Amino acid sequence: MNEQNSDILSKVEKYYQNYGLRAKELKSQGQKIIAYLCSLVPVEIISAAGFVPFRISGDVNEPITKGDTQLETIACPFVRSCFDVSLKGRYDFCEGLVLPHACDSITRTYSVWRYSLDLPYSHFINLPHTVRGPSMDFFRGELETFRKSLGRFAHKEIADSDLIEAIDLYNKNRDKAKALYDMRKSDPPLISGTEMSKILTVGMSLPVTESNELFAEVLEELTQRKEPPVRKAPRIMVDGACIDNIDFVKLIEDSGANVVVDSLCIGTRDYLPHTDVGGDPLDALARRYLDKINCPRTYREKAEGAYEKDLSARFGDIGSLGKEFKVDGIILYVYKYCDPFGFEVPARKAYLDSLNMPVLYLEDEYSAGTIGRLRTRIQAFLEMIE
Repeated sequence: MNEQNSDILSKVEKYYQNYGLRAKELKSQGQKIIAYLCSLVPVEIISAAGFVPFRISGDVNEPITKGDTQLETIACPFVRSCFDVSLKGRYDFCEGLVLPHACDSITRTYSVWRYSLDLPYSHFINLPHTVRGPSMDFFRGELETFRKSLGRFAHKEIADSDLIEAIDLYNKNRDKAKALYDMRKSDPPLISGTEMSKILTVGMSLPVTESNELFAEVLEELTQRKEPPVRKAPRIMVDGACIDNIDFVKLIEDSGANVVVDSLCIGTRDYLPHTDVGGDPLDALARRYLDKINCPRTYREKAEGAYEKDLSARFGDIGSLGKEFKVDGIILYVYKYCDPFGFEVPARKAYLDSLNMPVLYLEDEYSAGTIGRLRTRIQAFLEMIE
């Protein structure tokens, strides 16, 4: 990282620039790595089985070539990039793959991933699209099936006690992530959005115990900062799907703003919701992943009353974050062919308009080569809200 160098931030930089390096080291030491894609995969079950969950990342600097020979080019560019680098052998250290019933670009390509990568283990988790009643019961059954399937591959029974221990570790991980977010409430923030993006991305490439240690060391380091790494500037929230690289956030900050919070998959959408403790662990996991993660692929029954109440029920978390972090504007960043988020753009904008919140909507490819062309629009938006 450029802002303030230290041993722990240098470690973050190393693991960010060489994504998967630690997983590869662990593989050489005899540990088994299970790859997954999307926030809707219950990593607690993977950890409870004794495996290391590893979140697949794409590469905005790698042209999608080999992947496009097997996937349609009208699929989500992020998913195509993840598949492309996987097909090229970047994550050959993984023993298995878990994909969820998320968007169509993930769901409809599972068979291609399974056939093309030909890993010793693969599993598809079927999530319903509604959250109440029979849907929750169905999803709990799906998680039980996943537990048994992964247990057979691990040659062990995944006990409730194993799940409870894993839930505790991941809840602690989310507590530390929340503490990092809290450091962005000051003006100027004590941690830049670019730094935060690197830290959270790296955290999803490590075993949860090591991620907890990393976050704790980063927190200790950052609390000792004598000066913020950035100056006062318009406070921006980024809303969208999965951003697993710093390029877009860095572009916003280089344009003269501070990204102080987000509503992203590798961000608050994944890191803030906790798993309930004290009851049946599978019930708790079902509630977290089906109901607590507010993804547009999941349909939530309309609130009774006016359209405005429905918008508030669907997007109220965005409004709450905007208020909590005192943002001056929101940039809604959606990948081309991302249907779940694309379909919701009018409703999201209507909700933000009701809050008198300035919003800039951008649609882009998942490519470093196209991000730069957004600079002028971002700069114009920042001038408007200053």
